[in-house]
Amino acid sequence: MFVYLSKLLPLLIYPLGLSILLLILALVLSKYPKWRKGMLITALVILWLGSNRWVSFSLARSLEWQNLPPDPMPNTEVIVLLGGGTEPGDAPRPMTEVNSAGDRVFYAAKLYQAGAAPIILASGGNLDFSEERGSTPAEEMTELLLLTGVPESAIWQQSNSQNTYEDALYSATMLREGDITEIILVTSAMHMPRSKALFEKQGIHVTPAPVDFTITERNWESTFRPGLDEFLIFIMPNSSSLGLTTNVLKEYIGYLIYGLRGWL
Repeated sequence: MFVYLSKLLPLLIYPLGLSILLLILALVLSKYPKWRKGMLITALVILWLGSNRWVSFSLARSLEWQNLPPDPMPNTEVIVLLGGGTEPGDAPRPMTEVNSAGDRVFYAAKLYQAGAAPIILASGGNLDFSEERGSTPAEEMTELLLLTGVPESAIWQQSNSQNTYEDALYSATMLREGDITEIILVTSAMHMPRSKALFEKQGIHVTPAPVDFTITERNWESTFRPGLDEFLIFIMPNSSSLGLTTNVLKEYIGYLIYGLRGWL
């Protein structure tokens, strides 16, 4: 039930859900013009801010640049690869596919091929209340890792977790069984601060290996030093910025909730 509520309730806090909620309240309060006007203005302001490039980029950078990858990457015993970058090979798909975070899998494979660690631990299970997948993320990542040339003997699977806390909890249990306390952690840059803190709470020393960066040095500079033509585009609301803001808020809310539960 907690996992379900943790997915459902934040939808009412994200810019789109909150704006719609305020618009509904404005309709309900139609007999109170001042309240109705205030609700409408607040909804529009939230929606515009949430879908603004400058706001979304600033929020994303605040997470993504917290744990930049070391250069060179040190060697360790295990690369832990968190799920979230794959889609199941359900018909009519011919095989497991990757989504926007799929570079997690390929970066883990690259690190393995470079000799950073002899083992990749693929971590990710399915939600109890969801029947959308015929396979677990751990199984899907394994399929793709095999295609990149990583041998099956070098892949461990952890398929029981339903959230990032359980990724850390169950993976750390497997690692301790092998007397392993140091890992390279591969996940999306935005997801890294929460993931790293969770593994460290389990007593695992983490070398962050983030990928899936939204904010690069180049697009950061171009966003905050725009020409007139770019400025006119950036000032307009757009769906990609709204999605980015939502993803950032998801991480901050997750960090807050995990902290309140004593998981961090």
